[in-house]
Amino acid sequence: MVKFTTYSKSMQKKSLTLLLFFIICSLHCQESAQQFWNQLQSHCGKSYEGNITEAAKNDEFRGKKLVMKVISCNENEIKIPFFVGDDFSRTWILTFNKGRITLKHDHRHKDGSEDKITQYGGTSTNYGSTEIQMFPADQETATLIPYASQNVWWLTLTESLFTYNLRRIGSDRLFTVSFDLTNEIQVDWIPWGWND
Repeated sequence: MVKFTTYSKSMQKKSLTLLLFFIICSLHCQESAQQFWNQLQSHCGKSYEGNITEAAKNDEFRGKKLVMKVISCNENEIKIPFFVGDDFSRTWILTFNKGRITLKHDHRHKDGSEDKITQYGGTSTNYGSTEIQMFPADQETATLIPYASQNVWWLTLTESLFTYNLRRIGSDRLFTVSFDLTNEIQVDWIPWGWND
């Protein structure tokens, strides 16, 4: 009986230590996502030109002016239109909830109506880091675009560089566009379907 009581107290201490470790780790990890979010919000209202750094040789984006504009920011949502030449149909929508970030792709027609392929993306499965967040395709994406069920998107962010990336697992599909954050440009464009 004495040995059992001693063992129980020992196990309680270990359990408490382990619980404290997970709480501290969880808070630290959540801080990583929050720092990534805060850093991205610091670019609100700014625009940057990008270059394709990974893509197929015949990728439709090649040879076009690529611009991201951090156009709308609030506590839990950031909207970043991605302009491809004179195509203003794409907006990356990021939402922040309980330390996790969700990436969705909003696609519109010139009249502002939604494309039939829109709102696909995914939610980070962990808190990521201060410089990278990953988004595996969610069920909504798999249902909407079956071949994209193996997609993984990720964003990287440093003081000087932002990248948007796509890899289709099990294929050679890889796309990366990099934006120089040290060279802000001025554009007054708004994405299709926006009135403000």
